[in-house]
Amino acid sequence: MTNAGIDPRLLEILVCPLTKGPLRYDAAAQELISEQARLAYPIRDGIPIMLVDEARNLDGAPSGTATR
Repeated sequence: MTNAGIDPRLLEILVCPLTKGPLRYDAAAQELISEQARLAYPIRDGIPIMLVDEARNLDGAPSGTATR
C-alpha cells in the first residue's frame, strides 16, 4: 500500500462482488466504484470493504438496496 492510496496490484485483481465487473478507484472519496452496479465500495484504513450491504448506491437509493 502506498501513502497515495490503494496498491495498483490490488486494483488489478479486485472486481465488484455483485457484477464481477471492473472497479474504478476514487482517491478523493476513498471508494472503489462499480459503474455496472452503480455502487461505491468504501475503503477504510486502506482496506476495501467489498460487501454490497456496505456499498453506497450511486443513484441515491439507500445502501444495500441494489438490484441483486
